[in-house]
Amino acid sequence: MIPARYAASRFPAKLMQDLSGKPVILRTYEAAIKTELFDEVFVVTDSSTIYDVISNAGGRAIMSIKEHDCGSDRIAEAVEDMNVDIIVNVQGDEPFTDRESLSSVLEVFKSDITEEIDLASLMVHITDLEEIENPNTVKVIVDKRNFALYFSRSPIPYPRATDTDVKYFKHKGIYAFRKRALMDFQKLPMLTLEATEKIEAIRYLEYGKKIKMVETTVSGIEIDTPEDLKRAQDAWK
Repeated sequence: MIPARYAASRFPAKLMQDLSGKPVILRTYEAAIKTELFDEVFVVTDSSTIYDVISNAGGRAIMSIKEHDCGSDRIAEAVEDMNVDIIVNVQGDEPFTDRESLSSVLEVFKSDITEEIDLASLMVHITDLEEIENPNTVKVIVDKRNFALYFSRSPIPYPRATDTDVKYFKHKGIYAFRKRALMDFQKLPMLTLEATEKIEAIRYLEYGKKIKMVETTVSGIEIDTPEDLKRAQDAWK
């Protein structure tokens, strides 16, 4: 499932921007199809423009019925009556989505016999100070078993001690959910931490859900700003 909201506070209509001859959202959809990991791939959107772009290219799209504040809510509405076990959320602004990263997220469920994991996601080790301090880059800290402890737009952990070998991880916005965790999510009201940070993954933590983080070396390019789009256009060439 690829949630695709037309409006965006930092970069309006970013999913319809041109990326080497095709809109960003179509490039992302094609990348998800190309992985050959999924039974079905859908774009879930509030926009007739995005719906038509995907449909006219031979893809599958679903129009949201309700208004939604986040991608998880939008996907939950779309899959409510579908007979599925695991749903993967690929962000619409990630046209460089790759098979290796998605496969590693799905793999964690195969060994989760007790179904301890509610959802899984990706993290990338980052060392660039500007990226660490950039509020558009969501950071994550984990426990010894790589379960998420917290997500933040601030640098976490705060480097009060300068002699420790701390590693910073960027949260890469790809999730794999058990269906029940996703359906629970849409019924739970947003709490203060999520509202403050504007990070939907925090809602899962606030209500006790367990998020398994998987480290990947594939960073990709998330298109949040016009500068990101320029980097993506250069990289595509």
